[in-house]
Amino acid sequence: MTGSHTKLCRIMISEIVIVRHPVSVCVPVNHKVTLSVRAEGTGILCYQWFSEDKEQLLGATRADLTITATKTQLYVCRVNDHLGKYVFSDWVKVKVLDIDKSGLSVHWQGEPHIAVNPKPQTVRNGTKFSLRCAAFGMPTPHYQWYRNGQPLLDRTSDTLQIEYATAEHGGSYLCSISNVLEERWTEPVDVDIVQADQLRPAAFTATDKVALLIGNLNYSNHIKLMAPIMDVHELSNLLQQLGFRVVSLLDLTMEEMLAAIDKFIQLLDRGVYGLFYYAGHGCERAGRNYLVAVDAPQPYKPENCVCVQRIMLKMQERRTALSVILLDACRKWYDQQCIPSRIMPLGPTGNTVYGYATCEDAEAFEVQDGGKSTGIFTKYLNEHILQSEKVTHVLERVSEDLGKDPLVTGKQVVEIKHTLKEPRSLADPVRTTGHTKELRLRDACWRQANELPQKKRLMFRCGVEVEVSFSALFSNVLMAFATVKTTGLRTQDCTVTLSSIPTLEDIFSGPGRSEEMDSLLFQKSDNPDCTLRLCALQKLKGSLVIKVDLHYTSMDSRLRQTESKQMDIGKPLVASCKLYKRNHAAKKQEGASGRSVGNISDGKAAQLHQTPGGPRRPFTRKAECAVQPAAARSNEPEENDETELQDFTFRH
Repeated sequence: MTGSHTKLCRIMISEIVIVRHPVSVCVPVNHKVTLSVRAEGTGILCYQWFSEDKEQLLGATRADLTITATKTQLYVCRVNDHLGKYVFSDWVKVKVLDIDKSGLSVHWQGEPHIAVNPKPQTVRNGTKFSLRCAAFGMPTPHYQWYRNGQPLLDRTSDTLQIEYATAEHGGSYLCSISNVLEERWTEPVDVDIVQADQLRPAAFTATDKVALLIGNLNYSNHIKLMAPIMDVHELSNLLQQLGFRVVSLLDLTMEEMLAAIDKFIQLLDRGVYGLFYYAGHGCERAGRNYLVAVDAPQPYKPENCVCVQRIMLKMQERRTALSVILLDACRKWYDQQCIPSRIMPLGPTGNTVYGYATCEDAEAFEVQDGGKSTGIFTKYLNEHILQSEKVTHVLERVSEDLGKDPLVTGKQVVEIKHTLKEPRSLADPVRTTGHTKELRLRDACWRQANELPQKKRLMFRCGVEVEVSFSALFSNVLMAFATVKTTGLRTQDCTVTLSSIPTLEDIFSGPGRSEEMDSLLFQKSDNPDCTLRLCALQKLKGSLVIKVDLHYTSMDSRLRQTESKQMDIGKPLVASCKLYKRNHAAKKQEGASGRSVGNISDGKAAQLHQTPGGPRRPFTRKAECAVQPAAARSNEPEENDETELQDFTFRH
């Protein structure tokens, strides 16, 4: 040490002997650290701790110094006796790393905890490259780098740097990280040394990919929609092909939407690709977009809706590598006197993408084509989403195709907003190196919302065996199938029916919707004898029981008989996530735009729906603010005249 350090470290001859010096440590930000010194001498010994930027620390007059580490700092302790003799301990460094500390146990005792693993590299011959790892430890860990299993001389820091790469520098690298408590090893990585013409552009990877898809169609007080069923289902399948963990939900109330979004945000983390998709009614106010829940009252205000920008802010706070929001909803402007939700502006972290089905103050349309309803934006999105291109390029292709569709020419045009600073694609591979523990935690959370009940065979007293199996169309829509596998020796004309306790209403049994759900069902089943559709599982608060009724004719009595059995299947799919019971702290943080709004319909409001017309007929995804009967529509989208815009605005 020099300067003031030299002055502090001057040691006088004395009988004071330090028998244990403090040790350097490496910890995360705001971690509590205790530095200790032990000394022997004549009489009572006094202690005073110093830091490198202060002459002395006030109140630090004990053998143990406990601090909350906020920055890297040097410390030393002076020990003196009543005769004025003194001695200084060794200087020690409290190194603070402002890096991801997820996975660090609350009971951590100081053993090396690897927070950063080295990354594989492809390096051009003759250039410089470096490998870095980092670990917390008390005492500070020691590093030793290895190449191809052999220790590298004098490579004992957290960073291994090669100034001029040659062929001999290629190979498999790893680092041993140890202290007196334990030794840990980083994951091995490969370094390839290539000629300049062999070097490929860097490939981007995600530590995981997570998607939440919400489709609202059965509105209590607004026009019902048709397309979100197929839109969400088809997009869900495509995203799964891209390696996304998908949770798909239909018909959520305001409270359920906010709870589902909270769960989705919890699955995001540094390096994760997050995608949020919504199909349903929507609006725009002061540059902010709002999603209309199925229980939104009429008229409604921003506090009755979910603010899209708030979702993106939460995604960005999780430091995702890519955050994408895709909205197949209207963006009509509302009364400018309404107060918009208050949110902080997004930070300049980049890699955020908005894909809007339509531009500002315009509507988004859905169309029925050959018995299949789809949002026009989602139709073209699904055609391009599997492409291994930069995500904004994919959306540009969607925009070009939609712009050529004569049904919406002059009515709807895709808008793309982004801060993408890297050419990332939804098709980028998932690389779990260094993130296996976090991946397992996300996997457990995701499986909680997608776990199906086990298939089971039931044997009835009459000798008939019935198999009950299950399939998920969406994360909150469960299909139960019953199939008679064997008939009894004295039975004939066996049929089976299914019901649930409690009874879950089939909200998709209306005209048009049932056919579309059945079209999905035929792809999932093997021609069962009976099916039962269980909807709105997010509302389930207790276990779900499936009742199986077997009806048959007894060959002995010639009478029709019925036997029943029950299966307790617990809380399947998203029911286990308890979306009806949103975290109180999350509610408080949501502010004005996050307040829960119950279904305020008195049951007398007109139940509006869109009746399918001719083929390729577009319907707007616009929630009216006054209850009106569904007007007959032509085969072209409606013009937005002044009267319609007035009806569409908020009312006070």
